[in-house]
Amino acid sequence: MEFDQPPRYQPLVDLRNGAVAGVEAWSTRGDSLALLRRSCADRALWQGGVLSGADLQVAINLAPAQLQDARFGPAVAALLEQHAIAPAALTLELDEATLMHDTAASAAALGFFKQLGVSLTLDRYGAGPACLSNLQRYPFDYIKLDSAVVRGVADSDAVAAQCQALIAMALHLGIRVAADGVQTEAQCTFLRDNLCDLIQGELYGAPQLPEEIGALLSADRRLSPHLLRVQARQRRLLLVDDEANIVSALKRLLRPDGYEIHTASCGEQGLEMLAQHQIDVIISDQRMPGLSGADFLRQARTLRPDTIRIMLSGYTELQSVTDAVNEGAIYKFLTKPWNDDQLRTHLRDAFRLKEIADDNARLHMEVRNANHELASANRRMEQLLHQMQRQIARDEISLGVARDLLQQLPLPVIGLDDDGMIAFVNGAAGRLFQRSGALLGNEACLVLPELFPDPACLPPANHHAAIGGRRYSVTAYPMGLHSASRGSLITLSLEAAA
Repeated sequence: MEFDQPPRYQPLVDLRNGAVAGVEAWSTRGDSLALLRRSCADRALWQGGVLSGADLQVAINLAPAQLQDARFGPAVAALLEQHAIAPAALTLELDEATLMHDTAASAAALGFFKQLGVSLTLDRYGAGPACLSNLQRYPFDYIKLDSAVVRGVADSDAVAAQCQALIAMALHLGIRVAADGVQTEAQCTFLRDNLCDLIQGELYGAPQLPEEIGALLSADRRLSPHLLRVQARQRRLLLVDDEANIVSALKRLLRPDGYEIHTASCGEQGLEMLAQHQIDVIISDQRMPGLSGADFLRQARTLRPDTIRIMLSGYTELQSVTDAVNEGAIYKFLTKPWNDDQLRTHLRDAFRLKEIADDNARLHMEVRNANHELASANRRMEQLLHQMQRQIARDEISLGVARDLLQQLPLPVIGLDDDGMIAFVNGAAGRLFQRSGALLGNEACLVLPELFPDPACLPPANHHAAIGGRRYSVTAYPMGLHSASRGSLITLSLEAAA
């Protein structure tokens, strides 16, 4: 099936490094297999054109009919093989409603894809009941938070608490978290602080044409560093004073110290700067038009509670300043005119205090990251162990069937291990050699010498042996040529009387 219009792809960005980790394919057509075929071709072009496309995941949404179609899984496997794409580069997304159409069929299909190596995402998480049992029952690698949940995290305490609970539930199970519909830095910051792994939305980019994605990957455009989990350290200072000459004098004094300096001429403008930029330390005057310095610093504490706030003023109306200090809105109160060396020392102390707090927050984040990675690795190990246990159970069933089949054969069959010890004797062989004593666990060439003209080797081709007054053709079959089996089988065929 060809597309009248090419599909569009929306980037998913990793909050650890800001790079594009994957793209979700969008199309007006409902045929996931056709969309996957086109996406495989597009991804092969991106991978061939830019290095950053080599690990790129492509996400495709599944409908209930496709998940429950027994032909769909093998068709996906064939497409990946045809385009030489590793299964881990494909993510299949489905929501809880799709799972509920036929839970048994869903479990079987997802088990097939997990064994194939495809990544699985539970989409639109939080839009419905967000059932914990679905995360425990099915082998999902990611949940993707619904855009309706993401939109409210910065504006509603109730929605933020709901989102935190959803993320915590997934992380506890070792499942990674993606978020859809991220539009603002405030939303991204909330998600980053709560250990979301990937974001998708207008903040980084809308769905784009294949050639636009190729150009984006080639340019390696990344999310702004201040939105990432681990951030490069830069000392950022905000000066708030309505006297331009004071601001200029402070900038001249502090420029050699290497600070990134922002300025505002009033409290209202200072709040706007805080909303737009990450600030470490604030120096504010007290008497300004509009908001006083104390009121500005109170609001700054609410907006950016991790900032260190200093008042530098020649106005000493003590009550409001004392109240602000006691409330924790002000770290230090300094007077104008200032002593240059003392001011620079106080400022260095303020930045050191901020950096200690940042280091503590960073270490806390790294511990949480490590715990998240460990939980995710444990989940993958549990899934692998479960798959191995299922395979062992299937192998045991197959082995039991094979043993039963061999026991019922009228043809005598003897099984040897790698060392030539007898490991299996079917009923026909047991009856034939019943006078030879115990066979199992003994060296075959010793207890059945008539079968081994050369004790060091298996019976040669066209070997014949006389047993119980009758003549048998002896044939040896080395095992392991077409399977993981080891050892050998020996069969004896009764020859017709001359």
